[in-house]
Amino acid sequence: MAADQAILDLRQRLPADRIVTDPSELFVYEADGFTIAHARPAAVVFPTSTDEVQQIVRVLAQHDVQIVPRGSGTGLTGGCVAFANGVIISTVRMDRILKIDLENRVAHVQAGVRNTALSEAVAKLPLDLVPPVSSPAESHTCCQRPQPPAISLATPATNPYHFAPDPSSQRASTIGGNAATNAGGIHTLKDFVSSNHVLGMELVLADGSVVQVGGRDGSYDGGTFDLQGLVCGSEGTLGIITSVWVRLVPKAASFRTIVATFRTSADACHTISEIIAGGHLPSAMEMLDGQMVQTIEDAFAFGFPRESAALLLIEIDGIDALLEEQNRVIAEIANRHHAIGVESSADPERRTQLWKVRKSAFGAIGRISYSYCTQDACVPRSRLAEVLMKIDRIGKEYGLSIPNVFHAGDGNVHPIFLYDERDERQVQNILEAAEKILEYCVDIGGTITGEHGVGVEKIHLMQYMFDGPSMDQFASMRHAFDPEERINAGKLLPSAKVRVCLLKPAIHTS
Repeated sequence: MAADQAILDLRQRLPADRIVTDPSELFVYEADGFTIAHARPAAVVFPTSTDEVQQIVRVLAQHDVQIVPRGSGTGLTGGCVAFANGVIISTVRMDRILKIDLENRVAHVQAGVRNTALSEAVAKLPLDLVPPVSSPAESHTCCQRPQPPAISLATPATNPYHFAPDPSSQRASTIGGNAATNAGGIHTLKDFVSSNHVLGMELVLADGSVVQVGGRDGSYDGGTFDLQGLVCGSEGTLGIITSVWVRLVPKAASFRTIVATFRTSADACHTISEIIAGGHLPSAMEMLDGQMVQTIEDAFAFGFPRESAALLLIEIDGIDALLEEQNRVIAEIANRHHAIGVESSADPERRTQLWKVRKSAFGAIGRISYSYCTQDACVPRSRLAEVLMKIDRIGKEYGLSIPNVFHAGDGNVHPIFLYDERDERQVQNILEAAEKILEYCVDIGGTITGEHGVGVEKIHLMQYMFDGPSMDQFASMRHAFDPEERINAGKLLPSAKVRVCLLKPAIHTS
């Protein structure tokens, strides 16, 4: 009843096309990329400005309705699922690039701007052009759709700057969502995660007030608490991000792309450790295990040896004159660890073909399994070989075959659980197996997430990883922003207000 009344009040303030309540349309918003966690929201609301987000939050708070922020819904932990008859506030229509400032290498964007859209816009600006400040005042009425800033994108693609974070979902994911989950990506090893590229944020709190954290326009507010660092990765539990100031960094001009295949995953893992220990810092270092290589070959026939138990895809970038020597040393390291073959290329077309192997992984998985769930943990690089063996042993214990494709350079493993979501026994089986793997990763000095976040999927493991005083401190920080837990309760941190338990008593299929 509270949600129904809140929706009626919102209809008095917003145009009809800003509020979705039709059950057939709400079906799309029941889950994110982690489809095991799902719930139908009472409504989805689409603001286009910070002012509108404030209005919506105040109405929902007045009726004590759970508020759930959502970007484009590409998350993988159920972090934007609206439990407890909550209302989703979607920022996807807040898609304006407010300012691109090449002189200070910074951009100001609304939260709903897609990750790649910013880099595409920057690429079309000539290097010597500093665009005017085109941030329209947000005093427009809710019936008016704001116009884009006056930035001409008709010029040749000559600009060398870009927004560096590159999650796999970057063509669809939003920058606000990237910041909220502290998203990583293939090039995290060298470019780091989203928080390293966020200068400041505008945030609507649970009472409808607006705060700005961090610096802006290329500045850094080093004299206060690092609040933007706190908000990055808070998974929408501290407030709703409405705009973000981000760094623009130069794109590398020269590359070498190296692919090496191995007869054992241990040889590939030892190659990874020696490359990093030798002082090399590839921009990316991805690994596919033997099952993943065979699955991709069956689907797309790239031509890799079928006897491969592992494939490493490595990219180095920098000054062209230095890359050949670094390329030679990395190839020597791979051969020293019994590589079946090593190929390297500076050809952009071949580079695209090789990276297509990595990007085709999940499409290939879709050909062999009705459903799949990609897990996420981070472990010390030196222990990758034993982690892969442990994943295999746990998989066999639960009657599962678990392929792996992951960011090997920073120890961010992604075991892929294959199952049929129509069978509850299989769902519970893979959840229990995943829990065992994550607990093992924590036991050897790792974490329960490297880049996907916690959401509801791993919330029960927070107390396994952190002690009581740490959990209490986390809760205190959350309550400083949102004392009543009105925004995204039951995500990231346990909550008495919204409780979700996905894992039921153990059911083995083997």
